[in-house]
Amino acid sequence: MPNASRPLPLAYPATRWYAAGVFPGKESIAEQNLQKQGFASFVPRYEKTVRHARRLETRAAAYFPGYMFVALDIGLQRWRSVNGTFGVRSLVMQAERPLPVPPGLVERFIASTGEDGLLDFSAGLVAGASVRILSGPFAEMIGRLDRLDSTGRARVLIAIMNGEIPVDLESRDLVALA
Repeated sequence: MPNASRPLPLAYPATRWYAAGVFPGKESIAEQNLQKQGFASFVPRYEKTVRHARRLETRAAAYFPGYMFVALDIGLQRWRSVNGTFGVRSLVMQAERPLPVPPGLVERFIASTGEDGLLDFSAGLVAGASVRILSGPFAEMIGRLDRLDSTGRARVLIAIMNGEIPVDLESRDLVALA
């Protein structure tokens, strides 16, 4: 996995980011194989909590399961070889050409990625805002941010059984809702 805390090298002058569909759970394999071919790629990841057999397991998971981003200059690079890369289904196409993602989108994801390679959306959190919990026993629940301290801890009020229950969490496990 590339260190996403610094910008990825974009070697060609007209390089844009394109989305590529990958086989389920094969984001890392596709990323390694694209890197071996000289393509810059990026998979936004977050810390996901999985419940199985009464156990909670936390691991890094793709923020967009089944998709990744590839930097290409389609005028100079052999972009069709991306479709033949092990782990990749195909580039997202419009007619006969790959469809670029909106400018700045992937760059924002890269800027929001911490040293650990995980997305951290805590910069946009403000008290009183609605938030979604990304991991832990309350994963995928919606709450209201009550308090945020300088150490990265947050108190979220979750509506359960006709009341609001305060829950203390890491701020990186929260994302503000629009």
